[in-house]
Amino acid sequence: MTDKERFHAVMRFEKPDRVLYWEQGFWGGTVERWYSEGMPRKHGVQGSPNYGETVRGPASPNTPGGKACPDILEAAGLDKPALLVPVELYICPSFEERVLDDHDDRLLVSDAMGISKYVTRERDSIPHFVSWPVENRDDFERLAAERLNPDTKQRFPKDWEEHVKRLNAYDGVVALGGHPQGFFGAPRFLMGEIALLMGFLDQPELVHRIIDHLAELWVNLYSRVLEEVRVDALYIWEDMSYKNGPLISPQLFHEFMVPAYKRITDVVRSYGVNVVLLDTDGDCTKLIPGFLEGGVTGLYPFEVQAGMDVRAVREAFPTLQILGGIDKKEIAAGGERLEAELQRRIPGLVQRGGYVPMFDHQVPPDVSFADYLTYRKRLAELSAY
Repeated sequence: MTDKERFHAVMRFEKPDRVLYWEQGFWGGTVERWYSEGMPRKHGVQGSPNYGETVRGPASPNTPGGKACPDILEAAGLDKPALLVPVELYICPSFEERVLDDHDDRLLVSDAMGISKYVTRERDSIPHFVSWPVENRDDFERLAAERLNPDTKQRFPKDWEEHVKRLNAYDGVVALGGHPQGFFGAPRFLMGEIALLMGFLDQPELVHRIIDHLAELWVNLYSRVLEEVRVDALYIWEDMSYKNGPLISPQLFHEFMVPAYKRITDVVRSYGVNVVLLDTDGDCTKLIPGFLEGGVTGLYPFEVQAGMDVRAVREAFPTLQILGGIDKKEIAAGGERLEAELQRRIPGLVQRGGYVPMFDHQVPPDVSFADYLTYRKRLAELSAY
């Protein structure tokens, strides 16, 4: 079977020749460690990631200019990476990146999304955010007209026809969407997380307006893409949960977001795209019914530290596609703990279908190269159909 055929068989709860060999991603520091531990260096790392930056795995379509490491895919025997349709679905044209203030140890910068933040000179630590481009309705209407217009020519690459041919000939997964396309994920970059959360209560008309406009933008762009490109999956990025549960209530989610999800999932489904995968960290259990109602078909990465248990989720939601859920800390421990974690998660679950076993987030640098190869070998053995 091709990787594309295998992907669809798993998503349809069928039994392919084998499970998908996928991973969400790796830290830059993980790649550095593995090279030092003997991973063959044939291609190097694309994008020169810092220690804590994400190097994309095959499950996460790489964005233009993103970080990737073909050597990991070859050394670990992973499947082909999902390819992302190269259309700009968010702010376009982007904001000019500028240094607003220069301090001794840090810089105040304005980034491509119009967000002002303090960063260290090495830019290897978490930024301190200062301001966002939208504070009120006037800010948003101006931004919508200038940078959230579906007819902006720069959204499609000049060699679009060549991309269409390449994607339609690819025998791996072709994906549309991804970071930061989501009805919580994108507005948080416009308003900031706290202002957005307060906005559900204090400025509901503004939040509704933003979500409605984003839905219209994406319906328009998705339709234009799907007229020409055979897409296998729509990816949505949210990150709308944390360790103790969702950042918003199921009631607010249902009111503000479920109708917007339905708009975009109905459109892609009309073009034959039946897989809609949503990425959110933390414990999102209370939101799963709303996701399903909105047309989402699968979730990842199922963080174990937040209490997400893929077996419990499978029992509660038997039709949900599940990707992830293997405890990175247990794999990093190696030995008996590695084996016990795989025995706890894998046997029987893969065979029921609709499950792609992966780490419960990016593979961190405390996982050795030898332990990762052992994990992949045992995972393949325990996942046999």
